[in-house]
Amino acid sequence: MSHKEDFTMDNAELELAKLRAAPITPKIRLQIPPQDMPAQDPAARRSNMEEVALGYTPAQAMLEAERCLQCKNAPCISGCPVRIDIPGFIGKIKEGDFLGASKIIKRTNLLPSICGRVCPQETQCQAPCTVGKALGGVEKAVQIGRLERFVADYERAQGAMEMPHVAPPTGRKVAIVGAGPAGLTCAVDVRREGHEVTIFEAFHKPGGVMVYGIPEFRLPKVLVQSEAEVLECMGVDFELNFLVGRTRPLRALMSEDGYDAVFIGTGAGLPKFMNIPGENYVGVFSANEYLTRANLLKAYMRGVAGTPIYPSRRVAVLGGGNVAMDSARMALRLGAEEVRVLYRRTREEMPARAEEVAHAMEEGIIFDFLKSPTRVLGDDRGRVAALEVLSYELGEPDESGRRRPVPIRGSEQIYPFDTVIVAIGNESNPLISHTTPELQVDKHGHILVDEKQKTSIERVYAGGDIVLGAATVILAMGEGRRAAQAINEILQ
Repeated sequence: MSHKEDFTMDNAELELAKLRAAPITPKIRLQIPPQDMPAQDPAARRSNMEEVALGYTPAQAMLEAERCLQCKNAPCISGCPVRIDIPGFIGKIKEGDFLGASKIIKRTNLLPSICGRVCPQETQCQAPCTVGKALGGVEKAVQIGRLERFVADYERAQGAMEMPHVAPPTGRKVAIVGAGPAGLTCAVDVRREGHEVTIFEAFHKPGGVMVYGIPEFRLPKVLVQSEAEVLECMGVDFELNFLVGRTRPLRALMSEDGYDAVFIGTGAGLPKFMNIPGENYVGVFSANEYLTRANLLKAYMRGVAGTPIYPSRRVAVLGGGNVAMDSARMALRLGAEEVRVLYRRTREEMPARAEEVAHAMEEGIIFDFLKSPTRVLGDDRGRVAALEVLSYELGEPDESGRRRPVPIRGSEQIYPFDTVIVAIGNESNPLISHTTPELQVDKHGHILVDEKQKTSIERVYAGGDIVLGAATVILAMGEGRRAAQAINEILQ
């Protein structure tokens, strides 16, 4: 990803003109390099909360779109959880019809500005891309996510956003529990059919993980707010600071409040810890708490927001996923002098997006691979002082397909830290299952559903992380769409 000062030398418009001077064959398309995404300079961005990636120009987008072979079998669509017509919208970009491209995307995805930024396209739509396979790497595939983001941003900049059509009122009522990506998507598709929709959200803002988990520098919150406003314009009601299971039992929504169906999309909000000695010291945080303070409660706005944040000089982040990258990069922006990511495998096995790892490294985050703590050491005030860290080597692949980390006995070393952020995953929110005993869940607390997202309770559906465990925004949206289709069928 190129930095802003390099981007001023962009020659995409000139290259596009040269390319189109003669017929473009598939062979020529394969010779067009992927368009790099301009970005803030690392030295500047590590001390601000502004978005790191700056987006394509129209010429870059059109040049990238020219790389698409318009495959008849469209393997990219099969990799998309909401099945966007990818060749269709890219074809519109080639023509310069960016608003037409947006209309195609929004047939199945009303959150393209969000998905284009945070979805792992490299493991979804871009993984089966014919161009990437022909060139020997997914990083060389057509940059579908960046094109999706460009189209959504262009539409917003032009003030051309259209409200989805809403059918005449049916008199039916549907309750959505949780205003995350699954809940918002389900709400849109149900509301389109003319049913009344109310979204019950525990926080004071809608968006779920998109507002409390993903940092501003990766996903500007104004985009999430804008999408929520679209739902409000469609007539969807939001009941914020409303905790279903505490404020109101789930069953009461149907038996007393008159809702004809319920969708549960409460996410995976229960953090995991390592269960090592010393995790109760002051200065040990779950990534959930740390990011919620910083993102949703704006702790980085010192002097404006009243949210306290722990003062840190040397921070250890435990884990190798996107949440670990978000936590490490946030700690840096909150003033830490040194941030280290401890991961017990190597970079090749990290589940985090390659782009996020690269950004973190550019910003000065230090990665300690093949290392994991065995205990947290504290000072005489009960605060974190250090970590005892064990080294690992890689053995045979485990059930995930990644090589298993094997501890090297006797390799323990002490590293000084004053803050530890545990980012090793989350479990499903247990509140609704605990207060609704007839709702069937598995041993991990995930709600059990059938192929239509129906739970063990009649007319109650569920989807997203509460079903999948910690997954992705687009997978949650896919489940929300399936549930909405089933709900609409039973309410017809």
